[in-house]
Amino acid sequence: MKTTNALLLSTALCLSLGACSSMPRADLAQTCASGLDQAFTELDDAKAKGFSGTVSWVKAASLLSAAKVQQQFEKYPNCIDKVKRAREYISMARQGT
Repeated sequence: MKTTNALLLSTALCLSLGACSSMPRADLAQTCASGLDQAFTELDDAKAKGFSGTVSWVKAASLLSAAKVQQQFEKYPNCIDKVKRAREYISMARQGT
């Protein structure tokens, strides 16, 4: 749990400070991969709770699919950005918006 929180914090800092270009490539890849895993878990949880029909859930699912493509093409900053945006939509889906 501490590792997940630390990883989320480092991802948020990276995005907010625009420091992704200075992160080593392996760190970007790891941040992208772990962010995708966490976001897909959250998306599945939202679906299980009945939020799969909301517009926010659909937007999140689309962004995560696009993030996975970015990961495959090693466009890690783009992947991280899409994961962050998808998690915001997942949060909105849970709130019913």
